[in-house]
Amino acid sequence: MAAQDLNRDLIGVAGGRWQLQTPALVIDLDVLERNIARVAAHARKNRIALRPHAKTHKSVEIARRQIEAGALGICCAKLGEAEALADGGIESILITSPVVTERGIARLMALNAKVPDLMAVCDNPEIGAMLGAAARESGKPLKVVVDIDPGMSRTGIAPGEGAIALVEQVANSAGLEYAGLQCYAGNLQHLESPNERRDRSLSVMKTLAELGDALAARGLAPNILTGGGTGTFDIDPDARTLTELQVGSYVFMDRQYNEVWQKPGDRPPFEPSLFVQTTVISANRDGLATTDAGFKSFATDAGPPVIASGAPEGASYFFFGDEQGGVLYDTSLQKLRPRDVLACIVPHCDPTANLYDCYHCVRGDVLEAIWPIEARGRVA
Repeated sequence: MAAQDLNRDLIGVAGGRWQLQTPALVIDLDVLERNIARVAAHARKNRIALRPHAKTHKSVEIARRQIEAGALGICCAKLGEAEALADGGIESILITSPVVTERGIARLMALNAKVPDLMAVCDNPEIGAMLGAAARESGKPLKVVVDIDPGMSRTGIAPGEGAIALVEQVANSAGLEYAGLQCYAGNLQHLESPNERRDRSLSVMKTLAELGDALAARGLAPNILTGGGTGTFDIDPDARTLTELQVGSYVFMDRQYNEVWQKPGDRPPFEPSLFVQTTVISANRDGLATTDAGFKSFATDAGPPVIASGAPEGASYFFFGDEQGGVLYDTSLQKLRPRDVLACIVPHCDPTANLYDCYHCVRGDVLEAIWPIEARGRVA
């Protein structure tokens, strides 16, 4: 039976949320809707466009909801993600990672022919020439955003004469349409010091603005300046440099992003809406219970999840194996038993979503819908 069908009979059933076969990836719809609305209102207030990053959720339905709330389009990290969301009807997509192989560029041209508003990034003159030649041959110009390195050294060309030369090359290419610049400082998004996060992000914005001014002086003013993220969503607009925000994790939140605000003593601006629901399968030792959600059920790069409900206060979760998790808890507060259900805030939302085929969408204790994760596993 397909994963989307395991719990379909529970849709609309009172208390159905707690009867899900687990592990299950659960979205609290009320919270998801509030998070989407909050960022949309923030963007309107700051007069900045919103282009949320679908690498977080990989879902056509969530992308639609973000666009309905006012986003002008979405971002995808990978070509495969963009293909999956385009198949679902999303018509404005920016692919934020370079596409560089001949076979990948051929797919990119096919997608460009299909999507009304597709943009790709470029940070290399040789790849720029390949993109231009392929676009000329395809018969439809490709919109290109030049990727600028914010000092992270992951992708992007360093700001300076090399970046200006690449912009000139793109702008003068017969097959390409120069759209603007991208600058995403992913290395700053999880800095726990508010002052350091603000100072370093605004410094990146200052450098980007100076590059934009230098380009404008050459008649190459960028129409789009895109970047930012959930960790700097309330910082970058103050620089009045970016024209659009690429926030992603705000829709779900996770332990990592909660700690960005909680550790300095602040309250996170968004609420956790994504949970892995798991069931106690064994509880034969005092203060220790075993669940059915182990390494295979969570992204593990950021440590263990946080238990949101179902266990005594102070209980902690640890990975007990590929298929099992463990819960350490105080038995004087509660005794966990087989069939007890726990909801866990995931450590890192993006790669956790990539482990599942569908979202179980709940409102209160009712399972309202099951949404496929169309771009799950589309990493190429």
